[in-house]
Parts: sequence; structure tokens; C-alpha cells
Amino acid sequence: MNPGTTINDTFFRRYRELVRKEMIPFQWNVLNDAIDVNIERERNDASIPNEKSHAIANFRIAAGLEKGQHYGWVFQDSDVYKWLEAVAYSLQSTPDDDLKALADGVVDLIEEAQEDDGYLNTYFSITEPEGKYKRLGESHELYCAGHFIEAAVAYHEATNNEKVLNTAKKLADHICNTFGKEEGKICGVDGHEEIEIGLMRLFHLTGEVRYLKEAEFFLRERGQDPEFFDKQWKDGGKMLMGGLASLPKSYFQVHLPVEKQETAEGHAVRLVYMCTALADLAATIKDERLADACRRIWNNIVKRRMYITGGIGSTVLGESFTLDYDLPNDTMYCETCASIGLMFFARQMLRIESKGEYADIMEKALYNTALSGMALDGKHFFYVNPLEVDPKKSKLDPTKSHVKPVRPQWLGCACCPPNLARMITSLDRYIYTEKEDEILVNLFISSDAEFKNGEVTISQETEYPKTGETVIKVNNNGADLIRIGVRLPSWSGKNRLSPDGREYESGSPNGYCYFDINKGEHLIRLEMDMEPKRWYTNPKVSENMGKVAISRGPQVYCMEEADNGEDLHCLYLLRDAKLSYEWKEDLLNGVGFISADGIRYETDEKSGLYFYGKKAEYKKQTIKMIPYYAWANRGKNEMRVWINEKE
Repeated sequence: MNPGTTINDTFFRRYRELVRKEMIPFQWNVLNDAIDVNIERERNDASIPNEKSHAIANFRIAAGLEKGQHYGWVFQDSDVYKWLEAVAYSLQSTPDDDLKALADGVVDLIEEAQEDDGYLNTYFSITEPEGKYKRLGESHELYCAGHFIEAAVAYHEATNNEKVLNTAKKLADHICNTFGKEEGKICGVDGHEEIEIGLMRLFHLTGEVRYLKEAEFFLRERGQDPEFFDKQWKDGGKMLMGGLASLPKSYFQVHLPVEKQETAEGHAVRLVYMCTALADLAATIKDERLADACRRIWNNIVKRRMYITGGIGSTVLGESFTLDYDLPNDTMYCETCASIGLMFFARQMLRIESKGEYADIMEKALYNTALSGMALDGKHFFYVNPLEVDPKKSKLDPTKSHVKPVRPQWLGCACCPPNLARMITSLDRYIYTEKEDEILVNLFISSDAEFKNGEVTISQETEYPKTGETVIKVNNNGADLIRIGVRLPSWSGKNRLSPDGREYESGSPNGYCYFDINKGEHLIRLEMDMEPKRWYTNPKVSENMGKVAISRGPQVYCMEEADNGEDLHCLYLLRDAKLSYEWKEDLLNGVGFISADGIRYETDEKSGLYFYGKKAEYKKQTIKMIPYYAWANRGKNEMRVWINEKE
């Protein structure tokens, strides 16, 4: 963690200001049911609550401040916690007395809703107090607890609010006293990993080892008793989330102990949250077996089960991984939260080992699927991030009801918008990784940072990804010698590095180029290859045979109907066509625009559904592409990432 970093980057400053000025107030109004907002279900499922959020009202009812019933998912509390965490990071970068007063009031409300023994969950406090911890496969009690602890740590770091920390410690102590292998405790885990992340963060803040040990218990207990959830469900009680009991054990990552898991299985968000905590624990206690488990799952994700946009989750059924190389473009899931979780995972893996691939994937997920999750106005959001969309099919094909052609204002399951807000406001913590013997420059974002108790400062000046140049200024005021590792992106065909004006032959087996920095001021210039590139898929990915994807720098590009007309599947990019790039300041808040020669396959309307012989022809057409993150900001559009390619 490096809270001493200030972002002054043109590209991300706009996003952070958008979160502060638009997203946080908008979400606050939604959570309070204070505005008339259209809440859409993520897919055709009548059981999804979408009348209102009611999240703040749930806390007021649990605290005894008003009468009423709980409304929404059993995990609705987490929407408030993630909002609070985003506020914490925003206050750290931009103090705001009014926003702080609002958040302080939320902290007071949460404390009032907490029960005397430390238990905290509005659904069970209001609706089913006798059902606490009795259906952990679906109750999300520990999931919500983890999100509150994360928010509390962030808010305490930002404001020194003692009440929020004490409330979190009271909850964590309750969990430590309730769960474990000791007699009289519950020897089980939650259906959705998250408490492990929260407990690890609380340990890092307080240094209290019991929180570290409890996180380790939950991680190591996972999969030890694959029938644990079934035993609880068998004991009775109403189902909280219909259908979860019928899902395979792998959906919850309880099919095997974590040290024996080889592949990315089940619900994508749960999996990367588990791995985030696992990598944190492995790095903290220096456990190589746990680190190896993280490496195995990481490699399976990025080498066989990840989309070119950094999206993960191949099917709407369970929002899950399926099998190696199964990456459909128009029925996939690619939840915004899943890519954010992949960034969490990558950040912790960099603590285990300095390997550029982790930052490469972090960057890929950030600039593509994560940012795609929010419209340019900060008030509309994607849950699902497809790589191919036809609005007519989204409307009329029930298997594609989850594939939205435009971003809804809000969602019945609203986990993604506040998750995106907390990621963007905490982005300063991803730019660098500080270790005992080195400092890694992971992301190229204009910023000023302090390390080693202020003895070392690093600043970046760049217009990335508009350009591929960054200037890294290092000022060593105290240390005799420090080691700086600058990432060399794997997508850049050639990098040019100039430390202190000298030409330097770049290249590194682990993706970082290292410099030993003596006392004084030093300047490192990095120039990356930003020429647009063509990408192809392993032939085992059947959906992408004969197709190509285009990228420039970290950004994947796509075609939209707005630029190319309808029936995008009839377009072909010529294999030898030049990819021409230009910056368009007046388009989509400023984007890079790529165009190339292509052709359109056309046939006579009279040809019928099927025909033989030559009744079709190709006509020349310029193919135009925009960055993937910016799609669906111009009304309902067809969209495609993977383009047919032809000689």
C-alpha cells in the first residue's frame, strides 16, 4: 500500500473527478431511494429485486430508527460499505468537509445497527435473527462483514475516525470468537470470499495477529469439508437465493482445499477475491506453497480463460468460468467486478514476486473491462461487458438478456458501480509496489509519490495512453542506493529507455528493467511502441478463428455501428491494410481513432435464407474503431471486438 501517491494525470484525473462529483453523489441518492432511477435486472430473472435500493433504510430499520422491512438482496449492505470505501479514498486525495460529514453520519448509523456482540448484518437483524450463520453458502454474512472491514480500514486511514475502526474491530473480534477449529466454534466458511481480504487489511493496519490467523483459518478451511454448505441447507430454513444449493462445489471454490486447486473454477468474482486474500497471506507469511497455488490459478486464468479485454467469466450460468479456451464473445459474462478483482489479485501477486505479467494484466483489466463498466457521464453502469453485441438479439434472445446494448442507470444487483468507484479512487495504490529492496513502477500515470518515509520521491510525467512516452523523475535524498524497476509492457514491440540521458539496451526476463539509483536527482525516459497491433487467438478458441483484434498500447479497440453501419459481422479487415491512428479530441471526451481498409460482404435480398452459387459480392469499406472502454456511449449500437480478416 502506498497512500503517499498523488495522481495528477489528465486521463485518470477526469475519471477520479467524475467519481467524486457525479458517481458518489448519484450513488448516495440511489442508496437512499432519493431519486427516480430505472433499476434494471442483470438478466431475465423475475426474482431479482429491482424496485429500489433501500440500502440506507435497511440500516435505519436495523438500528431501530424507523419501522419497516428489509428490502433487496441479502448482500445489500455491501453497496453502502463500498460507497463508504470510495468516499474514504476520495477524501484522501481531495478533502471535502460536507462529504466527510455525510460519511461520518453513515459510520454512526452502521455503529447503531451493530448488535451488542459485534454481529452486523441488516437482513438477519431485521428479518431472521434466528438464522444467523446457518446458511453460509448463500447468506453473504461474512462477505458483507469483509466489505465493511475494508471500508473501515480505508476510512480510518483517510480521516482517523476511531468509531469506524472500533466498530470494525468489534465485528472482527465477534467473527474470531465465532469461527475456528476450536470446540464450540463454527468450522466453516462463507459462500462468497471477502472476509479474508478484510481481515488481512485489518491486520496490516493494526498489527493484531488474531486477524491474520482468522484470515488464514478461512482460507485453509476452504474445501476441507466440501459438504459443509449442504449440511447447513439440509437442516432447513428458507432459501435466501434460490438455486445456489444445486450448483457444483466448484462454484464456491470448496471442491478442493486451496493448496490443491489447479484451475480457475466457479463464480469468477469469488475466485479472484479468494486469490487476492491468498496472495496477500502468502506474501505476508512467506508461504511458498500458498504462493504456488496462486501461480497455478493465475496462469490458468491468463493463459486459457481470460478475454483479450481482461474480462473473465465465460457464462451467465453462475457468472462462472467454464473450461479452457471456452471464450464466447456474445454470451459471456465478464462482470465488471471480476476484472476489478483480477486487478486486486495482480496487485498482491506483485508482492510475492516482481513479474511484469502481473502489472500487464492489471493494466489490461483497468483500461478495458473495468473502465467499460461506467459510462462517460458517471451515471450509467455495465454489470456485463460483452465483446460482441446486437441490440435486437439482446432484446429478443433470452440467452442474451444479460448482454445490454447500453448501460443501465442502476442494477438490481448493484455490486459493480460502487466497486468501480472504490477502485478508481484508490488507483494511486496500484501505480507502484514498494518492497524492502526495490520499488516497482507498474503503471504509467502522471503522479507524485513518496517512499522510504519521504527519503525517496518519484514523479511521472506522461500523456499515456495518448502517447507512449513517460518521464520518471527519482529523487534519492537519503538512501545510499535504491533499486527502481520500470515495467516494460509485453504488448510493446520495442522499448527505448534513457536513464540520465544515456541510451540503455532494454530487456528483462521478468518484465522489469532495473536501475540502481544513488543519492541525488535522476531522470529515466521510457518510450513505448504505440503502433496499432493485430492480435490473434489460439486456434482452440473456436469463436475467433479467422478473426483479428486490434489494440494500441494497453487499449483494445472495437467497431461500433455508429461508425460502420449495421451488420458488423459482414465486415472484413484486409490482412495487409494499414492501421491508421489519429487522436479525436471532440469524440467521446477525446479518444484515439483507428481506421483501415476493409470490405463488406453483401448479398441480394432475393437470395433467400440459403443459396448456392455466386450470389454475393464484396464492396470496399473503411473500417473504423474506437477504444473498447468508450463503446455504448452513443445510443444502442452493434459492437464487435473480434473482426473477420481476409486476404
